Amino acid sequence: MHELGVYLLFFDRAGYGDSDPNPKRSVKSEASDIQELADQLELGSRFYVIGVSLGAYPAWSCLKRMPDRLAGVALVVPMINYSWPSLPRDLIKDDYRKNLSKWTLGVARYMPGLLHWWLTQKMFPSSSVLDRNPKFFSNKDLEVLRRTPGYQLLSQTKLQQEGVFDSLRRDFIVGFSKWDFDPLDLIHPFPKNESSVHIWQGYEDKVVPVQLQRYVWKRLPWIKYHEVPDGGHLLVYDSTTCEAILRSLLLGEDPPLYRPKSVN
Repeated sequence: MHELGVYLLFFDRAGYGDSDPNPKRSVKSEASDIQELADQLELGSRFYVIGVSLGAYPAWSCLKRMPDRLAGVALVVPMINYSWPSLPRDLIKDDYRKNLSKWTLGVARYMPGLLHWWLTQKMFPSSSVLDRNPKFFSNKDLEVLRRTPGYQLLSQTKLQQEGVFDSLRRDFIVGFSKWDFDPLDLIHPFPKNESSVHIWQGYEDKVVPVQLQRYVWKRLPWIKYHEVPDGGHLLVYDSTTCEAILRSLLLGEDPPLYRPKSVN
């Protein structure tokens, strides 16, 4: 960080931490919040945005709505919304994550009480153990979780708090509902290469399949695609990978290690 002369600004999105909840949050409002925060803090006319996992949908919204404010964007293990119209059916029809997200979305929207009970009850196994479940995390992820507390927001203790649960529920609904645009139809926001957009994906990611991320890259060839060979969904916990993410975004570096070896 000292070498690059930059600082990272983390902020609590609506409903998280000390930020007030926004019952009307949307894909559009996320970009508006980022722009307003940047203006209030006087970050300048252009700034970088990094979105991780579910936090990538605000970054997509920024690319759609305010590319002129962006110095660069990094989408790290970005979520895939199975409702995007351009996703080919044959690529996702057998993906169990599609049905899981559809089921969770329906319950979160129409039966939040049932979802809250399921995530916090102790009689049966539930997805509250998501941060320790080998079905969702690779071996490298599990190594990370053995050294860190994991996803604290997904613990039963946190989910028992109504505010935490409701913020996560609303965030999930916005992220996986129908958007007002299809990211895969975006035109190159930086035709003069004045800025760049990057996707960082773990080859062993079990939350977001590498095949779908590669399709996004093929569909949007102006995106610089990087693939971590043994990386899972928690690759941001690896300091070497984090440094590579920052150096590629800020300096344009493209280490051969993170180039996909083969693309189907």
